[in-house]
Amino acid sequence: MKLNDVIENKEVFYEEIVAAVKEDFERRREERRATERQWQLNLNYLKGDQYCEISAVGEIEESEKFYYWQNRNVYNHIAPVMDTRIARLTRIRPVMSVKAAGGDEADLKTASLTTSVLNSTWGRLDLKSIVYKATVWSEVCGTSFYKIGWDSSKGKAIGQLNGNEVHEGDIKVEVVSPFEIFPDCLSADGFEDCKSVIHAHAMHVDDIKRLYGVKVKGEDVSVFTLDGSDKKAENVAHDRAVVIEKYEMPSADYPCGRVIAITGDTLLYIGELPYINGEDGSRCFPFVMQRASSTAGCFFGTSIIERLIPIQRAYNAVKNRKEEFLNRVSMGVFAVEDGSVNVDELAEEGLYPGRVIVYRRGSNPPTVMGAGSVPTDFVIEEERLTNELILISGVSEFSRTSTVSSNISSGTALQLLIDQDETRLAVTGDNIRMAIKDMAKQIIRLFRQFATTSRIMRVAGENGQVEVVAFISSDISSDDVVFDTESEVAYTPAQKKNAVYELIGSGLLTDDDGKLTGRTKSKILEILGFGTMDNVRDIDRLHLIKAENENLTGFKEDVAVDEYDDHAVHIAEHTRFLLSAESAEVRANEKTKERMLAHLRAHKAASAAEAAAQTAENTAE
Repeated sequence: MKLNDVIENKEVFYEEIVAAVKEDFERRREERRATERQWQLNLNYLKGDQYCEISAVGEIEESEKFYYWQNRNVYNHIAPVMDTRIARLTRIRPVMSVKAAGGDEADLKTASLTTSVLNSTWGRLDLKSIVYKATVWSEVCGTSFYKIGWDSSKGKAIGQLNGNEVHEGDIKVEVVSPFEIFPDCLSADGFEDCKSVIHAHAMHVDDIKRLYGVKVKGEDVSVFTLDGSDKKAENVAHDRAVVIEKYEMPSADYPCGRVIAITGDTLLYIGELPYINGEDGSRCFPFVMQRASSTAGCFFGTSIIERLIPIQRAYNAVKNRKEEFLNRVSMGVFAVEDGSVNVDELAEEGLYPGRVIVYRRGSNPPTVMGAGSVPTDFVIEEERLTNELILISGVSEFSRTSTVSSNISSGTALQLLIDQDETRLAVTGDNIRMAIKDMAKQIIRLFRQFATTSRIMRVAGENGQVEVVAFISSDISSDDVVFDTESEVAYTPAQKKNAVYELIGSGLLTDDDGKLTGRTKSKILEILGFGTMDNVRDIDRLHLIKAENENLTGFKEDVAVDEYDDHAVHIAEHTRFLLSAESAEVRANEKTKERMLAHLRAHKAASAAEAAAQTAENTAE
């Protein structure tokens, strides 16, 4: 849209648009200032800068010593707590699938294709590392965001236009820190309650030139405050300009919503919301929120660090006062008669072993005043604060150091301790899973919008082989994403393996003869993490793959039974195929159904012949 286009039937020039957006941004930034300072305080305490606080004027200031000799050591318990929480939460790697819109064969195929596309995109974009980055932000600041969009410069090249390569495009997922998001209402429960949201971020001037075709002057910008007020070198980015993107939801005036992008006094872009990424073909914000802990009536979530800061301050104070007391005990406090010795020399060098003290004749020699022993109150308070850190953080000593108290001697008590730790992380884990689910839905909807020409994608087949699928947007009709796995936070890898062993011991996985089939054994090896051990069950696996490939032919022609086939594996796999919805097309055609049944009868006859031959051989012996 041209800068001087008519908007709302009024001639609104770009200067007025830019001024309105800048004014709105400054208002939102001022409203969010207190929350932003809390995030900065959280970051400081995590890094070990723990002698700072938010002043009465709302700025972070370093606290001063009462006396020059006071110890100000930091005994950082927040960092290991966060390391443990993040390590547990990054175990969340849900396996997702898409539910079919109906029971028809076409719906089932569409759901299967969409599932393959979704899982292929997850691996291709390395979304696991993206979720990890977002989890770090949400744990430290309480909230993080995913920005899901479409990058037309990615993907396979499909031609040229005006001398430039044209690509088929692909999904682009970025992690956005909470410092860059400004909602129109801080009391909204989420994006669904917002009419507009601003994404302000420091962008390199070269990227601005590439994306918007506008050359701007770069400067030093703080990635947190988005101005020059933060002088810390690690927080300052060079050759940047602050780009303010304002997203407005569809309304009566703008049925497709609106996006306005500015930098400084320059209007970069104005147009409708670009993505049809909402429910029922609607347009919405290209963001997904992930919270560590939700707070009623607050847009942003809260971090566990906010609860730990007062305890960390008290712990540092107790440890430093205890250390000062020990210094008094070990180094002593001297009582010296005025003028009897060189006080400056004594204060500087102390009473090192073998030192000769020269004092004035007739005066009393220096004496060491008794400091007594360390009060037990220090020990009691230190233990109390340690227990309070464990209580509030939800991370026990066992989780952090793999050690347990001497009071715990039974396996049941230890398992109860583990269960309590997992329960405290369950809410945060569910928030991450829901964010991943919303992100997956937007990914599917963007493929539906932009994959208008045939696209080829590599996906993992059921038999572990790499398959190639071709699809267009019309082939992706369902976006009802569900999880195929339970919460990874609630079950550790060791617990999952123990559950498999218990199922095997209970006999639930065996057939009517009490034996584990080859297919079951292969699946068990995959669950236990040994799915790549081809040398262990290579023959059974190859027989299973051969039977699956025969099913994929749809029996449009006769399929011969080979002498070297494992007939038991083939009978089980072909029977499973006939009973599943995958064979609906084969069963619907009389000719393909008869070929399928004839092939199954041939396997059964060959199996019976082998059994009879073995019985005759045993009788002869």
